[in-house]
Amino acid sequence: MAATDQNAFSSLSAASIVSVSALLFTVASFWWLNARQGRLESWEPHSFAAIVRGSMTRLRLPLVLHNSGAKPIIVQDLRLSFPDEPASHLPLLWTSSASRLQPGPDEESELPTGFVVAGREARKLFIEFEAPFSGLVPEARDYKVQIQVRVGHRKGWRSLLTFTLRTTNIIHPDQYTVYHNAPVELTKEDQKKADAALLELLEGQEKGDSAKGEAKRRDSSDDEGNTGTPQTPT
Repeated sequence: MAATDQNAFSSLSAASIVSVSALLFTVASFWWLNARQGRLESWEPHSFAAIVRGSMTRLRLPLVLHNSGAKPIIVQDLRLSFPDEPASHLPLLWTSSASRLQPGPDEESELPTGFVVAGREARKLFIEFEAPFSGLVPEARDYKVQIQVRVGHRKGWRSLLTFTLRTTNIIHPDQYTVYHNAPVELTKEDQKKADAALLELLEGQEKGDSAKGEAKRRDSSDDEGNTGTPQTPT
């Protein structure tokens, strides 16, 4: 009798373990397939569009955003920064979303608007970043660039992607056009053109700053002269 009860208890315990394991597997599978919060991923772009005029820098990047989880991710904002440059350089803000990488008069663009990346899906976007007075005029060299993102389920800015932006390839900085972001070897002639164009931009910015400073000094001197001149009664 005791042996029979022991066998029955063993069978019941084994059945319970199987049932609980099956239940846990079902719950875990449901969570993994339908409720798991993933992360937003992106990869280094192979090309970019750029224009640099005076103190204005504008970049357009083709970005692929992938949601690794099941739950959708709401993207609220994006920005681009240069983490290895002085803190006085402001980040480039998300100013528009274009319909293609090559800028042109017939393209369609939208103002920055939050969007959703569905679970386990990817979205390709052409994001335009700009800062009218960022304090940074790109030189002909490589820059460490970081794209930061604000998402709906977390607070604050978070790093999305860090990569090398090769502004050495920008040989016509005053023209808004597309360049490769690959480490290609420029010819000496193209390198001279790029260096000369960027140097001209830097000199123009310095002259503009000097002219503004001189104008302020003249205005200050005029104000002091007017203050010190007595008024003659009429």
